[in-house]
Amino acid sequence: MQDATRDVGHEITVGRADEARRIAYRTLDGTGPTIVWLGGYRSDMRGTKAEHLLAMAGAAGRGFLRLDYSGHGESGGRFEDGTISRWTQEAKAAIEAAGAESVVLVGSSMGAWIALRLVALARHETCNFSVEGLMLLAPAPDFTERLMRPKLTDADLQALRTHGYITEASDYSEQPNIYTRALFEDGANNLVMAETIETGCPIAILQGMADPDVPYTHALDLMERLPSDNVTMTLVRDGDHRLSRPQDLALIERLLTDLLSNIDQSRISASTPQ
Repeated sequence: MQDATRDVGHEITVGRADEARRIAYRTLDGTGPTIVWLGGYRSDMRGTKAEHLLAMAGAAGRGFLRLDYSGHGESGGRFEDGTISRWTQEAKAAIEAAGAESVVLVGSSMGAWIALRLVALARHETCNFSVEGLMLLAPAPDFTERLMRPKLTDADLQALRTHGYITEASDYSEQPNIYTRALFEDGANNLVMAETIETGCPIAILQGMADPDVPYTHALDLMERLPSDNVTMTLVRDGDHRLSRPQDLALIERLLTDLLSNIDQSRISASTPQ
């Protein structure tokens, strides 16, 4: 059993020259596969769910990794420069710098999109690690095209063309959300829901039905594009987007524990002589 207070801070530089940015991440040593926390848009690695999973990993002796994307939390870089490609690159770099050989990716909201992009990279053998499982919380893959673009007004489109960004009030911060033209353009080049998503690993999805930001129908659309086996979805009738209430955290822990147990059993079965 590991002490969750022993998680260690690290920094790496991702990108070169003008693209270089300092990325902060933290690790807790333990058995694999390593649990990797991938936060959402404007979230940081010290949020409620990440801290809860750190404690869970420590109690179970599991390896745990979390990071701040550029422009988030303790990392450097401008938030306005962020795109799905850049943030995926940073997550990949942090996992590889930590030396994790196999991972279970826990992606929250936009983090689920990044998790699915990492799976695609791993399946094409461009990562130094394998993805053994996915847990997707209020998943928002392709949100720029599927959730935002249909709602853009003529004024929004003009602002994107003229100023390169739009803003909207945030329910979670006094500062408004900023969405850039680069984010939309890059998002359109990184879509994952256009066809069947081959992951090659078990997946657990948790979605609140009272989520005002990502409707549960989006999670159902995602479910239809995933393989029919080894994929489960749990709907929380009164769950919101954050899924950070005590009962939500307990449910996340139970579902992740079950997912890890299934992965462990599969590993044992694969290594047992027939």
